[in-house]
Amino acid sequence: MKVAYPRKYNSMSARDILKKVVGERELHLVTLNRYRYNEQRSCKDLTELIERLNGKPQELAKDLSRHVADEARHAMWLTDLLIDLGADIGKPPGMSYIDEFERLLDQELYDTQTKLEDGVIAALVSINVTEKRGCEYFAAHIHALKQAPQTEENIKIRQTIEKIFPEETGHVRWGNRWLAQIAKKSPEHRQKVEQAKFKYAAIEQAAFESGMDIMAGAELRRLNNLLEVSNTMPLWERPQYLLRHLPQTLLSPELQMTRIHVANRAWQKDPQAFMEKFVPMFFNGLNNIHRQQKNN
Repeated sequence: MKVAYPRKYNSMSARDILKKVVGERELHLVTLNRYRYNEQRSCKDLTELIERLNGKPQELAKDLSRHVADEARHAMWLTDLLIDLGADIGKPPGMSYIDEFERLLDQELYDTQTKLEDGVIAALVSINVTEKRGCEYFAAHIHALKQAPQTEENIKIRQTIEKIFPEETGHVRWGNRWLAQIAKKSPEHRQKVEQAKFKYAAIEQAAFESGMDIMAGAELRRLNNLLEVSNTMPLWERPQYLLRHLPQTLLSPELQMTRIHVANRAWQKDPQAFMEKFVPMFFNGLNNIHRQQKNN
């Protein structure tokens, strides 16, 4: 089966991004807190999935229970790390990747009571694509920390991520195995798995970019990503999906609050740099729209 990998953001690789993150302590701590939040939130989402499955199939429920234990342990390690570093462990500021991912999901596919098999495929694929993104960023984070000054803090952070990373790669392999088993049942099952991969890869990319992009024109780029997601669906499902998600995509309070928060922090840190760097960078987002239109 074809394997889908996360795409880059604005031509920047995970290594490019994490190199910048590791070089700025405040941003580094916020990133670690986002990891903690996502791991903690995964426990809740996986538990809800187990409850929806209602014990069927038993082997999947068993595996998911172990998955919850892994994610809880990761959240605990990251919480301990952040407290040791004197960092905040409240809800991270800015757009939430996991919240946006869940917002874009088509919840009807998770109606495991009436469509158990379709719900299982959707759940496994959605878990798989987010775990792949996590593995990509943990690997890049470890690489960036090895290249950074070997301070006591950086070493402690790297050791924590290195404990988490193997278990996350194990989760990806686990998901791949389950999906391969389902796809082998019949050509129809294979088609369902491939279609789900196509769809949830588009949803994951849209959610990922929404958390990274707060520049001018972000609303239009979010709309373009929403259209890409809808294009993975049958024609008759697209209008309803677009109508359901369009208002929040174009009029997102979280996006506006994130812009205000970031701009305020940039101004307080260095008013001159705010005017010379942040403002031009913000409006450069409009140029990104023009470049995308030319490429299309």
